[in-house]
Amino acid sequence: MCDICVIESVKARMLSRRDLFRGAAASVAVGTVAATPSLAQGARRVVDLTHTLSPSFPTYGGDPGIAMDLVLNFAENGYNLNQISLAEHSGTHIDAPLHFSADGTAVDELAMGELVAPLVCIDIREKVETDSDAMVTPDDVQAWIDAHGEIPEGACVAMLSGWAARAGGEGFRNADADGVMHFPGFHKEATDMLLGTGAASIGVDTLSLDPGNSADFAVHYSWLPAGRFGIECLAGLEEVPAAGATIVIGAPKWAGGTGGPARVFALV
Repeated sequence: MCDICVIESVKARMLSRRDLFRGAAASVAVGTVAATPSLAQGARRVVDLTHTLSPSFPTYGGDPGIAMDLVLNFAENGYNLNQISLAEHSGTHIDAPLHFSADGTAVDELAMGELVAPLVCIDIREKVETDSDAMVTPDDVQAWIDAHGEIPEGACVAMLSGWAARAGGEGFRNADADGVMHFPGFHKEATDMLLGTGAASIGVDTLSLDPGNSADFAVHYSWLPAGRFGIECLAGLEEVPAAGATIVIGAPKWAGGTGGPARVFALV
């Protein structure tokens, strides 16, 4: 075969990054799945939805979520290597169905097709200004549907409360004198409503899918056992539109995990 023919043959088989995000068919060595409908087309920018995880980042229980020790250094060993001790539910992280069920799907078993999804962003910042315990309600979900159409198949429905701006201090946990935290979350009636749609996941910019003052974890105990998953401690949601963006969820893939820190970003 001539050189030019070889070049043209290779070019014809190459898959550009643009084609990848447009859902073009491709054959890869491992894990090929069909693209989810309603993904962002021709995205022009990438928005980071992930907080930097450090020992000072607030956690639901209050203890540091990560410890990192430099065990090999460049000066002595020619390269750097850290030993990390990590709590699964730290920083921007996933709640897999197994987190709140006896035998649910583990984080390594999440369907790849649900990790690249249409992003639905429900803005409740106005309510949060006067009520730290504000929740996403069925009315909020319906208002989004009235403005943008039905919830897309496989969507991640995210709450934008503005709480991410508090992540640098104790205001993120916002615990009162009795130790009860006060921050926004989803109302169970809203997630029950979403269970009737094609939504695959929900996300929050706070420490819990349930509001901070919840005593029964009603959303966790209904949403996760239904085979759906959640993302907590999202950042940057104010930079994405209410509809039309695509979320990419870099889920960890350790066997039997109940969740884990994730690198999450949006294509806008």
